[in-house]
Amino acid sequence: MRSTLSITLRLWRQVAPDQPGHFESHRLEQVSADLSLLEALDLLNERLIAAGERPVHFEHDCREGICGSCGFLVNGQAHGPRPATTVCQLYLRHFADGATLVLEPWRAAAFPLIQDLAVERSALDRLIAAGGYCSVPIGSAPEANGLLVGRDQARSAFETATCIGCGACIASCRNASASLFVAAKLAHLGQLPQGQPERARRAAAMQEQMVAEGFGSCSSQLECEAVCPQQISADWISWMHREARA
Repeated sequence: MRSTLSITLRLWRQVAPDQPGHFESHRLEQVSADLSLLEALDLLNERLIAAGERPVHFEHDCREGICGSCGFLVNGQAHGPRPATTVCQLYLRHFADGATLVLEPWRAAAFPLIQDLAVERSALDRLIAAGGYCSVPIGSAPEANGLLVGRDQARSAFETATCIGCGACIASCRNASASLFVAAKLAHLGQLPQGQPERARRAAAMQEQMVAEGFGSCSSQLECEAVCPQQISADWISWMHREARA
């Protein structure tokens, strides 16, 4: 197995939303193949800062593929070419020696650019807020077995609860639809007893907010499912549409 390789990072550089952007290429020679793509950007930024140049702006947090903070297009694909993988878990060994990686921010009207590879994703937070709250008893600690949840029911709800809100499904959809994201959030609570009191109101409110934020309608291309790092099924979008008619 290769221990080192050389790559070219062709990065989108844009200092502000109201400023023109452009691609900028940087060559990394004989770097460890075990570096993640974000670590390669860290290495590049160290060199840029040492040279007195502006570092590349990108988002990250846990770097374990579970927080959803990171995310951009790698050679035109959200999170890159590997399935069920966030960009922070994408390693240089997954690419050929001498490869050129084109890195761009999410491209969606509802995700305005902040700088370089980072976009504003607060629209996803507003979608969740539109769903409101769950009615639960307050006061003393609830009985642990007071709300029984079957094994199959819990497993199905957990499948959608794994959504990390990274926005890859939206960035990859030709209409920039948030249908898979909203469907996952609705199906998570809609399958559990705690989510039943507000179930109908939540479904209507979140889908109305999706339109208000400027997200497009589902294009039925299933690209959302293909790029989802948690492999959430697009079948839940059909489930969401049935909720709207309930």
